[in-house]
Amino acid sequence: MISDVSIIRKMSVATYTVPTDLPESDGTLTWDKTTLVLVEASAGGKVGIGYTYADVATAQLINGTLLPLIRGKDAMSVPTCWSAMRHAIRNLGRPGICSMAIAAVDSALWDLKAKLLDLSLVSLLGAAQPSIEVYGSGGFTSYSIEQLQKQLGGWVEQGIKAVKMKIGRDPDKDVARVKAAREAIGPDAGLYVDANGAYSRKQALSMAEKFTEFDVSWFEEPVTSDDLEGLRLIRDRAPARMDIAAGEYGYDLIYFKRMLDAGAVDVQQADASRCAGISEFLRVGALCDAANVPMSAHTSPSLHLHPCCALSRLRNIEYFHDHVRIENMFFEGTIQPIAGRLHPNVTRPGMGLEFKKADAKRYAA
Repeated sequence: MISDVSIIRKMSVATYTVPTDLPESDGTLTWDKTTLVLVEASAGGKVGIGYTYADVATAQLINGTLLPLIRGKDAMSVPTCWSAMRHAIRNLGRPGICSMAIAAVDSALWDLKAKLLDLSLVSLLGAAQPSIEVYGSGGFTSYSIEQLQKQLGGWVEQGIKAVKMKIGRDPDKDVARVKAAREAIGPDAGLYVDANGAYSRKQALSMAEKFTEFDVSWFEEPVTSDDLEGLRLIRDRAPARMDIAAGEYGYDLIYFKRMLDAGAVDVQQADASRCAGISEFLRVGALCDAANVPMSAHTSPSLHLHPCCALSRLRNIEYFHDHVRIENMFFEGTIQPIAGRLHPNVTRPGMGLEFKKADAKRYAA
């Protein structure tokens, strides 16, 4: 029997579009705004919040298909709700918008359950780590050398121990930009690069060799993540100290299994705001345990912190410039890095976040 206290009485979805502070681009895309899709779920006088970074079409799918399905269900039974949503989108296609829609609702339900139990989410899930290391992420290809050095160097000055920059839009300039980044962060900080699939296989191998001069230790999506054979080739032939990472575009569990089975990556990335929520994100963690491959959370640090601390093989969280900026604008209770690590606040229930509706109102789509 469902307790009256845990019956989900009300759910809502809203979208907020925030312009970037500067023009941004990577190896294969340019953008000037980011849209956050926010879900709120209410039961027992508590409100759980979840979100994804997506298009307004995701909010329309949530409102028309998922929310009517979840209202009236038991907030204590998050797996039941997740399964119902997965079945409901069978004919709509699992990857892409559908998985991001499920992600926003699923995260709200986990937050709500923890709040109903008056527990932090990491306490509900069971902590495997007390804190998680972050790496500063930005360094967009649209940045001047001065902007690039200021951003990456600033993170290192704050105590963040590794930073990531975008490459691939103009390969002829990439080595010079990587050199400038290394000069800005000094010899001890980790330097990561992300091509977003912009290179060919041979091009990526050539660049990997050139980047060794600047002690690049992480090469993300050197080729498209759909090219598992190419990723495996580069992983096998890249310098031994350079990890190959990919996985941010995974929307379902089989995607990650295929990537791990192919031996395509040294670090498996996953994004709870894309891969159908915290529920599926934890399952990806189990796959990584079985494969003995470390896992990394892609962007959305405030959403990822608690579930990441529940995974023993979780290596780091991407402290992505756009999402850090938006989450600090929209949420009370965001955590700031201390000596390059995020420590969840276990004294606050759920993910520890409260939505600042008045501050976000001006960005409502």
